[in-house]
Amino acid sequence: MSRDAALQAATRAAGLMPQWEDVSGRQCDVAPEVLRAVLQALQPDAADAGRPLHTAICGESVVLPSAVGAACWVSEAGQASVARQEGDGRWRVPSQPGYWHWQQGQRRIAVAVAPEKAWWPSQVDRGWGLAAQVYSLRSAGDAGIGDSAGCLPWLQRLRQQGGQALALSPMHAGLPPSAGYSPYSPSDRRWLDPLQASLLQAVPDAARAALAQDPGLARAVEAASAARRIDWPGAADLKWRWLRSTRQYLQQAQPDLWAEACQWQADAGAALRDYCVLAADARSGDAQDHAFAQWVAQRCWTQLHAQARSNGAGIGLIADLAVGCAPDGAEARSQASAMLAGLELGAPPDAFNTQGQAWGITSFSPLALRRQGYAPFITLLRAVMASRGGVRIDHILGLHRLWVLPQGAAARDGVYLQFPLQDLLNLLVLESWRHRCVVIGEDLGVVPAGIRQQLAARGVLGVDVLPFTRDAAGFLPSGRWRRDAVAMPSTHDLPPLGGWLRGRDLRWRARLGEIDDLPAALAKRRQDAAALAKIMNGDDVEDEALDLLASTPSRLALLPLEDALGLRAQVNLPGTVGGHPNWRRRLPLQWDEPALQARLQRISVGRDGAMA
Repeated sequence: MSRDAALQAATRAAGLMPQWEDVSGRQCDVAPEVLRAVLQALQPDAADAGRPLHTAICGESVVLPSAVGAACWVSEAGQASVARQEGDGRWRVPSQPGYWHWQQGQRRIAVAVAPEKAWWPSQVDRGWGLAAQVYSLRSAGDAGIGDSAGCLPWLQRLRQQGGQALALSPMHAGLPPSAGYSPYSPSDRRWLDPLQASLLQAVPDAARAALAQDPGLARAVEAASAARRIDWPGAADLKWRWLRSTRQYLQQAQPDLWAEACQWQADAGAALRDYCVLAADARSGDAQDHAFAQWVAQRCWTQLHAQARSNGAGIGLIADLAVGCAPDGAEARSQASAMLAGLELGAPPDAFNTQGQAWGITSFSPLALRRQGYAPFITLLRAVMASRGGVRIDHILGLHRLWVLPQGAAARDGVYLQFPLQDLLNLLVLESWRHRCVVIGEDLGVVPAGIRQQLAARGVLGVDVLPFTRDAAGFLPSGRWRRDAVAMPSTHDLPPLGGWLRGRDLRWRARLGEIDDLPAALAKRRQDAAALAKIMNGDDVEDEALDLLASTPSRLALLPLEDALGLRAQVNLPGTVGGHPNWRRRLPLQWDEPALQARLQRISVGRDGAMA
């Protein structure tokens, strides 16, 4: 075999795609040196490190190599039932979802059995809700970073208007924000961000006592809470200072509540201790502070989800799962054998980013996941779904393939790495069913043929965003939007609809030198706005867009708070770091509450009949 043929064979065996199709349909070849560099990082010949886990759908069959003779299925509770063989090593799996073992004498094989579809609340047909960038919310005493307490008035508005869900920006534990912040570049997706958990909500008496004992701290908290934008390093230092003082007071003055915190930490076990050691090392702090902070965060979000459900929300809080994590963060460091060491995620060149994108994050290695029986993926799903009614998975196409490149390489010098879609999808659907947690998959961008249909068949909702929901003939009328999707007017990577219609993003990119001919770009956007207006029933496109969203057949419609408030500024401008205030904007201190209520009522009335 020639050297080139051997490289191609090794490439395909490792799940790499030496050819790929760009957005224009052109076939592209990956350079041999890129394939060699990625292969070296993947280590496809590494020895197995655990018993493999097979997956299947209830009532179907699974191939178990060299499995012949009488056998049984053993449930998680230890109950056994006769296993039925269908020939050629195929065995009919149980009709009940769960983690089973096929057993024959002393031989045991683990099999995850998933329901056909992810969980969906039967009482919700065409529901609606709000989407919040949590750090941008405002509440008294938030110390400059929006937190869980800022969700409370929005849950109240949802209750008043009959909404079903509040979708949250990622709540993952972050790196020290000394050089900025992005919710999609977390330190550890298995744990929560203490900076976005309210001490005044979780332990109000202790939090207030800590401020009373330190007037300087109290003044700093009050001043930071009124700031127009987030100073991530300054506000983070302030919140940690307040948290340490609160922990000390609670330990001394509220022994019963302190005992509850200690018991939670003990129940969390070694996983929490390991995380706290790594987090303290990164922040030069105390591991006990991080353990206490995780208890505070868990307490806040568990309370909020319970409140949302008690208010009548059929879904409640929807978590957001980032596609990857920081390579120097706690998640990657604590399970290095499961990660894509030496590789980072990104996106190939396309019409919007001609050089491609390098995201500076890593994720699981598909080869390592198979070797480890998918344990890291299952652990992550369980952490994110806990005390939530739904999960939005950022870039769900990553369950099928991810663009990977050697660390430090140009974004265009990457290759698609395939993932075991069916296994990962089965596990996602199984955990959704166990947690009673709906699943939304962000499926924007270049989508391989058939993937959306596969996801929809398993009950995973896609995402339809108004500026992108069109075909060659123009914007789609509401009746042609997908049923198995979430309808939205915008996302965190776009301006609110009012800003998009006016080219707010184009003006920013021109200011940053990314657009040479701004007048032409704005003229094209005006054409898009006029085309959008043609499918509306009135002259006010922003308000009419709410009617369009409300009338779609989509199972769920989500209205970002920025759109609900009629704002125009963009949360995040993709591909920029320092030139745009990404992830720093806060909601205004004041707004027109009657106008807000009118918008919420407009979408609520339009979704009338959401409760089946």
